[in-house]
Amino acid sequence: MSYIDDIASISVSKLCRAAAVTASTDSVDFLQPIRPTDSVSLESFITWTGTSSMEVFVKVIREDLRSGDRKIAATAFLTFVALDENNRPTTVPQIVPETEEEKKLHETAELRAEMRKHRRDESKKFADYLLTKYPWE
Repeated sequence: MSYIDDIASISVSKLCRAAAVTASTDSVDFLQPIRPTDSVSLESFITWTGTSSMEVFVKVIREDLRSGDRKIAATAFLTFVALDENNRPTTVPQIVPETEEEKKLHETAELRAEMRKHRRDESKKFADYLLTKYPWE
């Protein structure tokens, strides 16, 4: 999972040319096992940009080194926020999807953004509940 964040960070840095932080790992879906005899490669690209935030898609591809069979072993979506020199959110360039894959993910980004907002709101409510039930001093 660290590699997923690392490769997503590279895509973000190439787009915004600024510091950026991981705001959330929105999903990681494991689709195929990765065996010790497999090689693993990761691909990432920005699927959507807001004012200062960026959604990144990461594919984890496994290849059987004996047969050459390649499969997508996992997919992930992460959200990053670009920061200025004062560590405040800063604007990022808008993206223009080019490939069919990029276009499809860009088309569905708004729905994922709504789900992220809902999940974040629920997490905040639960955190508030935990603080009232188990206050730390």
